[in-house]
Amino acid sequence: MPKYFFNTRIGDDLIVDPDGEDLRNPDRAWEVARQMILEVLKSEGTQPALMEAVIEVTDDDGEVVLEFPFTEALLDVPDQSATRH
Repeated sequence: MPKYFFNTRIGDDLIVDPDGEDLRNPDRAWEVARQMILEVLKSEGTQPALMEAVIEVTDDDGEVVLEFPFTEALLDVPDQSATRH
């Protein structure tokens, strides 16, 4: 199973994920990145610096697999307050 690293870029700073996570494919890495962003925004709020941040997902070779802007994680969020019948 491939390993993916979830590095966070905030402005000129890069917070490196030293451990990574074994995931089945890039689609699953996208899902994990989105969930990570939503958790950060939930705990830290939508601070301007965070709204410009990006998670850079890399593989074992350090190649960027995907870049996930924090603002993109807020798109298509299901309405949790809607009544379900």
